[in-house]
Parts: sequence; structure tokens; C-alpha cells
Amino acid sequence: MSVSREQLIDFIYDEARMLDEGRYDEWLALWLDDGHYWMPLDYKQTDPHLVTSLLYEDMFMLRLRVERLNGARTFSQKPKSRCHHVIQRPFVDEMDGDRFVTNTSMHYVETRLDEQFLLALTATHELRLVDGALRIASKRVDLLNSDAAFGNIQLLP
Repeated sequence: MSVSREQLIDFIYDEARMLDEGRYDEWLALWLDDGHYWMPLDYKQTDPHLVTSLLYEDMFMLRLRVERLNGARTFSQKPKSRCHHVIQRPFVDEMDGDRFVTNTSMHYVETRLDEQFLLALTATHELRLVDGALRIASKRVDLLNSDAAFGNIQLLP
């Protein structure tokens, strides 16, 4: 099975919509078991292991995050945080067999009660075609102002 550029682009839009609508279990199902979600601390950071990151989560940590977000006893999420992704049309940077890389600039808004904050960022997805379905192997989120002081980012840009 071959994958078109439009299918890759639609996948990125679909992922953002799942997050915006709080469909975290569906979102988690997009990931490969050995996937990683990375938010570097430094501009152009090349290694998540040797330098501190804002976030570097494997599937165990992503599952914990989703359980917390879905949990009835998560009092810090009463009322629940909400988010909204405004994304540019993704670029498809690589199409190599069953491996694909996209790059997407976006504005991400997260809100809870009377607090709201905006992040400008670039998301790089490494996608793999597995059993006829696109899956996320890794997602890197580079914040435009990654060196700023941040409060808690509850959801996932």
C-alpha cells in the first residue's frame, strides 16, 4: 500500500482534532509501542537524553498522562483543561518506503477557568506505515520560546 501526501497531511489534521476534542484514547492508539513524544528545552537541541528537555515521554508516560486526563479523581482537572490547535498546512519532508516525516507550524491555545496561554511551535512527526495504517513513531514539538519560564502544560500541543 502506498501513502499519498494528502493522506499524511490529513493524518496530522486528524491528530490535532482528536486532541482538541479530548479524544485521548483514540489519539494514544495512533502511536507505536516504542514511540516518543519530545519537547526540547533548547533551540535546535539534538539529544533528549544528554540535555534537559521540557518533556520526553515514552508510551508508559503517555498512557499515564491519558489516564490522568480521563480520570474522574483528577482534581487538578476540574474543570478540565481544553485546547485548540491552529495549524498551517503540514509540509511532507520525507517519504521513504514505510517511513514519513512531516513538519507543521502551529499556534496552540490551552485554557482552564480564566487562564489561557498561547504557544507558537513547530511539530515534527515521524510516521510509519504498519499493517496498512499510519502510526506515530515520534513527535517532536519545538516551542518558539522554549527558553521562557512556563507554568504547567496540562495537555499536549
